[in-house]
Amino acid sequence: MDKTRPIIILKKKGGHGGHHGGAWKVAYADFVTAMMALFIVLWLLSSSKQVQEAVGGYFKDPTGNSKKIGSNMAGSGENFILTHDNMPRLKEQLQQAMKQMTDFESLKSHVEMTVTAEGLRIELSESASGTFFDSGSAKLKGDGSDMLITLAQELGKLPNKLSIEGHTDSQPYTSAAYSNWELSTDRANAARRVMQANGVRPDQVTQVRGFADQRLRKPDAPLDPSNRRISLIVQYIVKNNNDDDDARPAPGEQKIEGSKSTSPEQKPVPKE
Repeated sequence: MDKTRPIIILKKKGGHGGHHGGAWKVAYADFVTAMMALFIVLWLLSSSKQVQEAVGGYFKDPTGNSKKIGSNMAGSGENFILTHDNMPRLKEQLQQAMKQMTDFESLKSHVEMTVTAEGLRIELSESASGTFFDSGSAKLKGDGSDMLITLAQELGKLPNKLSIEGHTDSQPYTSAAYSNWELSTDRANAARRVMQANGVRPDQVTQVRGFADQRLRKPDAPLDPSNRRISLIVQYIVKNNNDDDDARPAPGEQKIEGSKSTSPEQKPVPKE
């Protein structure tokens, strides 16, 4: 009788055996991190430029030691430092704020913003009937107060210093006791008081100047109402070697010593 060899069938059991290891955990963690980075990027793209600069500033200077845009700055508005590059953005920001005013349509032709070597110059010019001030007076009208309050609320968020100037036309006063020099300085001071009461910091205004009719907008028409105006200058922040944040005149500009006037005794007088 022939002997046949038995057929042996080997079956491998399915299922998991032993420990898996942590490779999948690492892959999952990388995926979650990538998703979080994606959402942060999408959020930044939809945020304003101000927020983007604040976030970028944190990574450039987390401790805020450089006094530029770090984590020690309070509020996003203070992270906006006026430079030559972002000047158009500030101008647009102020224009948007002024558009919210009730009477802006009737006032917009009397507001002009220009970029100068000293900073952003905001000029509020008068009409023949008086737009911001009563005629021949340093008393602010309602539209003048509203405009200055709106500007103060925006400019007070900046670390930049401010200068305030008063200008008149060439119409002389009948009394020698009070002249265009006093009027221009008093109007600039009136603007300063309103702005400091509505957002501008006490140490933010560095100069209050009265120029009378010495800097006419229209020299060929010295009695034109547009010569009567208030000028607000948002100064650039210029860094020196000591990383000082004080605003200084731009190169080529002459610094006027002792030009801040806060009382009648400090008002400028015409040269003989």
